[in-house]
Parts: sequence; C-alpha cells; structure tokens
Amino acid sequence: MPARFQLVARTANPSFLDLPWDVPLEEWDSDRIVEVVRGISRHVVRFVNYDGTLYALKELARRPAVREYRLLRQLADESVPVVPVVGVVTERALEDGEELDAILITRHLQYSLPYRVLFTGRGVPDLRNRLLDALVELLVRLHLAGFFWGDCSLSNTLFLRDAGGLSAHLVDAETGELRPRLSDGQRLHDISIAEENVIGELLDVEASDVGLPPDLDPEEIGSELVQRYEWLWTEVTRDELFGLDESYRIDDRLRRLNELGYDVEELELVGGADGYRLRLEPHVVEPGHHRRRLLVLTGLDVQENQARRLLNDLCSFRAKLEQEEGMHLPDQVAGYRWLLEVYEPAVSAIPEDMRDKLQLAEVFHEILDHRWHLSEEAGFDVGLELAVISYVDNVLRLVPNERKLLAQPIES
Repeated sequence: MPARFQLVARTANPSFLDLPWDVPLEEWDSDRIVEVVRGISRHVVRFVNYDGTLYALKELARRPAVREYRLLRQLADESVPVVPVVGVVTERALEDGEELDAILITRHLQYSLPYRVLFTGRGVPDLRNRLLDALVELLVRLHLAGFFWGDCSLSNTLFLRDAGGLSAHLVDAETGELRPRLSDGQRLHDISIAEENVIGELLDVEASDVGLPPDLDPEEIGSELVQRYEWLWTEVTRDELFGLDESYRIDDRLRRLNELGYDVEELELVGGADGYRLRLEPHVVEPGHHRRRLLVLTGLDVQENQARRLLNDLCSFRAKLEQEEGMHLPDQVAGYRWLLEVYEPAVSAIPEDMRDKLQLAEVFHEILDHRWHLSEEAGFDVGLELAVISYVDNVLRLVPNERKLLAQPIES
C-alpha cells in the first residue's frame, strides 16, 4: 500500500514520492538523506538531495506547518529575504493509522552559513559590524513589510557572504505574523526578543570550544543591535521638516536613502505656513536599490552589497572608457560593455572545478580586492587578467566550498 499523505508544493520541484512519508522523520533511512551543517532547531530537521539540490524537511504540527508555508510564500512574494519554501506535507500516518506530524519543505539556500560557522573556518572581516548590519537590515526589511517575527534569533537566520559583508535570510517563520502595518509597540517588542535571543546564543558560543572574538561581548552586541535598529528605522521612515526655500532637501533625503540601499515608491508633502513636512510611509520604502539598478543595466541578479560593489566598478570602467573614446556612453551601453569586457572575462577565467566555491558575484568582488592589494604592492595597476590568475592560485584554491556545507550538524 502507498503511504498516506497530502502534498501541496510549488511547481518546478521534485515530486518527493520516493520518500517514506509514513515514517517519523527522525527514523528515516533513505539514500537521499545528507548531513548538512546547520543551526540548532526545536524540531526534527533533515536534508535530502535531489540531483545536487538540497531540501530541508522540518517536522511539526499540521497547523503551524501550513501557516509557515503560507507566510514564507507571502514574504517571498514581497521580495523579503527568506529561505525558499517548496511545499508542505500533511495527512501523514503510520501503517497502523496513527497520525504523524506535518513536514514543511524548503530549498536549501546555496552558499548560506549558519551563524556558528561564522566563528570557525574562513572568517568574515570585521565580523562584529558585519553581523550586526546584516541582522538589523533583515529586521528593518521585515518590519517594513509588516512582518512581526516573534522569535528573531541567530539560529533562525542564515547568512550569505555579500561583498565582504553579510546578508541575512529568515529561516523560521513559525511564530510570525504578517500585518498591513506594525505598530511601534510591536516593532519594539520584536527587537526586544531579538536582543534577548542574540545575547543568549552568543553566550552559548562563548562557553563552547569555539569561543568568541575579543570584540564580541554578548551584552554589548545585544545593546548595539537595538541602537542600530532604531537608527536605521528612523533614518528610513522619519518625517523631515524643511523651509519654503529648501525644496532641494527632498532630493537630498531620497539620495541618502538610495545610498542606504532603499527606494521610495511614493512620498507625501504637507505644506504649512512655516514650510513643508516630508512623510514616508514604511510600506512604500523598498529595499534593494542597487540590486535593481544592476539588474536593469547588466541582467545580473545579485545581493545588495555585491550590486553596490559591481556598480562602483562599472562606474569606474565607464569613466575610463568615456575618457578614452571622447564620448558620453548611455547607461545601457556602459552596462553591456562592462559585462562583456570586464565581468564575464573575469568569471570565465575561474577553473570549472572552483566555480561553485563561492557565488560568482562574491568571487568578482574578491578579485577586485585582490587586484587592489597586488597593485599597492607593485606600485602600479597590475590589471584584471593578472589579478584573476593570482587570486585563483593563491586565494580561491584554498577556500572551502560553501555552496553546500555537507558535514555533521554543529553541536551546542
């Protein structure tokens, strides 16, 4: 008899029909099971491999599983950085008819790093600031979308390298709520939970064999997380007052938001006897300014910090090209030529067996850094071609493959 279950799943994914749905997840014995480095979870979580793509299976009660599936879909539709949700399996039962919990299926986020990995192996420069920036950015993005997390923690977050920094993605939305808009009280409650959880998790790392870097004091990190969140939220959403003859400050404000990586769909100006009030509603402030601009100019879809770095290189290339050719280049032409003459030759020179070690945009960022260091030592610009050869031989060859961290789960 076939196993009893009901699967609701997004298309363009495996059927998962060969998995033993009539057995508790913890007891599965399948050739598809792989061990992946991951954080701590209150639920049973296992990973399966389908043709090189990994999927995470989390076993939990039916109602929260279905609810989390829907929440993750909604957040993804709002372009919020979350783990890609695939499906949910319900109506499971043992052969004797005893009911089993549901299973939520998500696709493993390639190149993602559980927070404990950040303290081991290939480190992240200036980890304190990078970690805080990533977590604060994620919280602000969630709150702009009207999402109350309810259990923000490092364990419920995955991190990706992002042009020398980090970007954060939500993994667990089980306790979350999506509303049209969050009140200040809800936001502050969420950040208070985050502060408490982060302090506790860092204290656990500090007490383990891994330990913490000297500049990572758990209590200080928790306090600074709140301060940075309040600064960014205020900077993105605050009202701004300016005089009748200071209309230029509208452009200044929008430019500052663009520099922070945000676009504004709509603004509200309220005029009065003393001047104007510029209002920005949270739901019309959209993250991803640099990412969208790079996508338009080159077709490359990368993370925000990577996009910012690539756009800077594109800008330098364009300025040099315009000087050499004595003519102004339209944006699209400059983007096409940079892609054809700079980016693609650099990433194409990476040997096939090393191309999956890091995201290609991250590799290109590291090549630019490597080129700068080589040029500083040589006293002249060594050029991109030589920088790629040196980077491959002296850096990338020694980098562990982060596309899939296959290993035993990290223990507390």
